[in-house]
Formats: sequence, structure tokens, C-alpha cells
Amino acid sequence: MARASLILQAPRELGFRMPAEWAPHRRCWMAWPTVHPQWHDLAAVEQVVAAVAGAIARFEPVIMVADPSQAGRAQDLCGGYVEVLPLPLDDAWMRDAGPSFVRDDAGGRVAGVAWRFNAWGGYSPAYQQDAQLAGRIVEHQGLDAYHSCLTLEGGALHVDGDGTLVTTESVVLDPNRNPGLDRQQAESELRSATGAEKIVWLPGDPDGITGDMTDGHVDGIMCFVEPGVALFELDVSADAEIAALERENRRALELATDARGRRFEIVDLAVEHVGIGEDHDLYCSSYINFYLPNGGLVMPAYGVAADATVRARLAEVFAGREVVMVDIDALAPGGGGIHCITQQQPA
Repeated sequence: MARASLILQAPRELGFRMPAEWAPHRRCWMAWPTVHPQWHDLAAVEQVVAAVAGAIARFEPVIMVADPSQAGRAQDLCGGYVEVLPLPLDDAWMRDAGPSFVRDDAGGRVAGVAWRFNAWGGYSPAYQQDAQLAGRIVEHQGLDAYHSCLTLEGGALHVDGDGTLVTTESVVLDPNRNPGLDRQQAESELRSATGAEKIVWLPGDPDGITGDMTDGHVDGIMCFVEPGVALFELDVSADAEIAALERENRRALELATDARGRRFEIVDLAVEHVGIGEDHDLYCSSYINFYLPNGGLVMPAYGVAADATVRARLAEVFAGREVVMVDIDALAPGGGGIHCITQQQPA
């Protein structure tokens, strides 16, 4: 196993920045699910995770981290198209517990950013191994590592690769993660860790009305299509309270400018969420929670009519990418989707 070196200076000072998700990938990182109360049917969740890995492996290499006790099962279900890496692990949420990656465009070096992970603000105490996951992955890869002072998760931010980072107040500034932190301090560290020049703040979910354990991750709200262009998910079947929250987040994006001074062009992904997860208290019904492998787009499906509508819309917005659907109805009751269980490592 290669040894990583610790970056004492901020990545931004060393010329590193976080690439956009459509930039070329070296590989995708995923994590194998383990026994937790949120899983109604662990075997079915395993099948979904294996299916997502298989879909992504059509476009780029996949490394599946699995607890050593589950590595054999992960390899059996994933087959030879996925590399399984045994490391101590608690659960499947690679985007949140794993490292975010930054790249030095001048030298081509890649480094890992390890955020402090406290299980979404203390949502569950059973994530002691995942709190060390980012550092372990970066060390295994022999990459330089930057350990941020911020407690947050990879799903809490999106970047456009051109200097702009979007996040939510309800996650970063919540005292359950960063008590006493103000916006100026948060912006300083986000810029230092990711190389971003401009931080755009959305409200997120300040009152917890969605029941989302993440407190309002941005990867369930919007994503970038290209610099200056944002895709925003609208649930046209939402009740009045949820609809008002969506309007607040969209309005914040409308009023913002990016790092280049541009107003955002907002492309709406309007869809009815009728029949999706209605029997579950905690369910990720977000269609925008997809993954962009090299040349593709792997999106969630829920076995409803809206799946085909969204697929056609995403194929239009991300022209030139092959859109692949994976039914995640067994995974979604855990509170996350395809973006939540994946993390891209830049080429």
C-alpha cells in the first residue's frame, strides 16, 4: 500500500482545484452496503449497488470498497467488471464519507480532500469506520491528502470547474456540523479546500420539512450542466410547503452570479413524484441525483411513468451522453440515490 503525504498548505495555494463532474475520470469509487436499520431488504440493496456499479463500469473503471467481512460477497455480486477493495466500512454512502478529489491542472497531480464526517450532523452513531474512510482511500492510492476543518459531506457541494461552488446554508452552517461557524469562515475554507473562487449559497432545507437526513444536500436540488448553466429539479406534484421551499432555492440561484459574473441559465427538470416512495418516511426520490461517468449518465429509476420522461429530458440536456437507468427502489429508502453512492476520481 502506498503512503499518502499530508498537505499542510491549502490545496488552492498549491494550484489544486476541484474539476467539474463531467471532466474526464480515472475511476469511480463506490462502497458496499452493510447491515443498518435503514435497509428494509439488505439483499435487494446489494443488488441495486451491484447494478449501479455494472452500469458505470461500461464507461469507466469502478473500485468497490467493501468491509473485509463482505468483500467476497461484493465480488460475487459485482463480478469481474468491478475491483473490490477490502477496507473497514460502515455503509454505502461513498459521496459523503469518502474523499473529494482536486487536481493540479498544471502538473496533472490529483489529491484527496477529507472532510470531517459526523454522519450528517449526528444522524447515527454507527459510522465510526466511515469517519476514517476518506483518509484510508487517499492513503491506499498514495495521493496527497488535505484534511479540512469543515464537517460536511461531498453531497453538500457542486462545482462548475470554472471557479464556482454551490452549497446550502442548512448543511454547512448548521450547528450540528460546524457550531459557531459563520458564512465568511465557511467560504474561506471551501475556497481553500476546493480552489473555488465564488461560493453560491442556497437555503437548502433549514426547517427540515423534507425529512431528508442530510439537512438539504445540494445534490438533491441542482447540478451543473456546464459553466453558467444549472439543472434544477422541480417536483410539480409537491405539496405547498415543499413547493415553497423549491421556489426559495430556485430564487436564490436566479439571483446569484457565478465566478465569472454570469447570471445562471436555469434548466428546469420538472417531474411528478407521484407514486415514488410514498410508503417510506425516508426516501430519496431525486432524479437529479445521478452520476456522470465518462461519456454516460447513470440515472435513478423508480418503476413509475416519470422515469421515461426524465430519461428523455436528461438525454436532451446532456446531449451526446448515453443515458442508462437503474431501478433504485430498494436503495432509496436509505435516504440516498446514485450520486450519493458514487464519487469520481479525476484523470
